Amino acid sequence: MPSRFAFTAPAAPRPPKALELATVDEDDLHDEASYRGVGFYDLDLTARSAKGAEFDQCRFNHADLSESSLVKVSLTDCLVESSDFANVHGDQSTLLRVAVKDSRLTGLHWLDGVLRDVTLSDCRIDLSVFRATRFATVLFEDCNLTGADFTGADLTGAAFARCDLTGAQFSGASMDGTRLTDCVLSGVGGVTSFAGATISTGDLVTLSRALAAALNITISD
Repeated sequence: MPSRFAFTAPAAPRPPKALELATVDEDDLHDEASYRGVGFYDLDLTARSAKGAEFDQCRFNHADLSESSLVKVSLTDCLVESSDFANVHGDQSTLLRVAVKDSRLTGLHWLDGVLRDVTLSDCRIDLSVFRATRFATVLFEDCNLTGADFTGADLTGAAFARCDLTGAQFSGASMDGTRLTDCVLSGVGGVTSFAGATISTGDLVTLSRALAAALNITISD
């Protein structure tokens, strides 16, 4: 029986009418701040804190926000390219119509958050944590997601294409509607959560071995 959830491509970010380039001195990150139509280009914003901040129609290009705390923030109609968000903590935060390309998100923590109409392509997102996060029309393509943690996440609106999910954890995740195509699934955890997912034939072979191991089934050739 096919899943009742049909995946459609995420909506693209809406471009700003005008873009004002930020500088570290004038546009450093602050709590409860509102940034609209700001271009964060070639900036070092490491280890910053911006609780409750809002980013609307912003652009991040070669921006370094690694080790920053972006708790309860929202990014709407934003484009992130060739930037570093490694070890960012974005708990209870929202991405809406956001595209992330060729960027580093290693160790990203996005707990109890929401991603809607989001595309992540050619990104390194290994060792990331998305526990209890809801994915609504989200596409991961050509991403390194080794060791990612999706425990308790709602992945019914997510699709993974050509991603490395080696050792990723899916325990307690909702995946009725999740799509996986040409992905690496070696050593994934929580394989019983894959009920209702749509998986390509090649991926199913690897997943079946992980499922057999989880159920203590011996495969005899």
